[in-house]
Amino acid sequence: MGCVKHKYLTHLNIYLVSISNSTPSGFFVKMNFVVAFVFLYLTTLAPCHVRSQQRHLIKMTLVRNARATNALCLDGSLPAYHLDRGFGDGKDNWLLQFEGGGWCNDLKSCLERAKTRRGSTSYMSKFEDFNGILSNSATLNPGFYNWNRVKLRYCDGASFTGDAVFTDKNTTLYFKGQKIWDAIIRDLLPQGLGKAQKALLSGCSAGGLATFHHCDDFAKYLPTNATVKCLSDAGFFLDERDISLNYTFRLFFKNVVQLQGAEQNQNKNCTMALKSPELCFFPQYALSYISTPYFILNSAYDVFQFHNILVPPSADLRGYWNRCKLNPAACTPDQINTLQGFRLDMLAALKPFNTNSRTGGMFINSCFAHCQSELQETWFAADSPRINKKTIAEAVGDWYFSRNTSKEIDCAYPCDSTCHNLIP
Repeated sequence: MGCVKHKYLTHLNIYLVSISNSTPSGFFVKMNFVVAFVFLYLTTLAPCHVRSQQRHLIKMTLVRNARATNALCLDGSLPAYHLDRGFGDGKDNWLLQFEGGGWCNDLKSCLERAKTRRGSTSYMSKFEDFNGILSNSATLNPGFYNWNRVKLRYCDGASFTGDAVFTDKNTTLYFKGQKIWDAIIRDLLPQGLGKAQKALLSGCSAGGLATFHHCDDFAKYLPTNATVKCLSDAGFFLDERDISLNYTFRLFFKNVVQLQGAEQNQNKNCTMALKSPELCFFPQYALSYISTPYFILNSAYDVFQFHNILVPPSADLRGYWNRCKLNPAACTPDQINTLQGFRLDMLAALKPFNTNSRTGGMFINSCFAHCQSELQETWFAADSPRINKKTIAEAVGDWYFSRNTSKEIDCAYPCDSTCHNLIP
């Protein structure tokens, strides 16, 4: 029936998974007929090639003592993680990766989420394939392949920051992301994390956002002589007006924070400094208060932000942007200018960090992508995205191991021919 490059199937699937089960009523992306057709068409084609490397499946571990502290998923199930043990000279080093998967901002969306793998470990896969930054192969993940690598499963709907409970006569919802984070860390400390020599806290999308809120806390758990750093992949969500000049996403995050009691777990210096404390949920406001060395991996044309912050469905009721959302080549000159403006706003928000942080790193490419550290094709491969001939894995490695200054900013679209775009 024909053939399509496997990487595009993989990328599209990862993007759809990252937003699945995170769609509060009337707000987040809901695939329209055209998008659904494209996805169905692509997934029925035979892939041109199959990955040569074997899958590396890691079993889920439930945090059995979590119930004692009420550290529960939305539906009351136990939280979980997947741990692949380190070896050789990496046996005392740790990489923790927050899983992503959107948010819920009202009771309806959280009730729906609680019945899915985004709100309950009961519905989650019991084995996870470790790729990209989680790979155990020296040729595929040269910097971290032999570290203890942990994937933290996401089941609270507020980037591991909430601490509240909703109860009525019919149901109970546990907004306990902060408690889940604490419980997982305390479960890992006696397994060797407490004696870590090197550690990296990372995450993708909503998990990338979680790293901003737990980076300094992570460092406090570890030995004072440990090298501790943090990485956000596709987690730098902008506080930006949409095309109708409304702060649609700001209101969404405000509802998440208020519903789940997350404000109490934000950086206190940040919340005291801003008139609207819930703004500290946005990385651009929280970043300056993080003292632990930090790396920001993001696309300047992040597909999730393009579709939900810049052009949410509520701002484009007539579908003027539909073709552009499916294919940047179909964008009008005015739409391209709007996208270029979004990129410039992201770079402006990052400028203080880029200029002032001596320990920070960046890789801001000009791809229509979302989450690039978890996919082998985008993390480290022969045709991976590059800036100045450097892959993402090389840029992160140079930064973490202090081999070289690593602040890479791409030229504007459409200059980068190395991109693995989620949309053509």
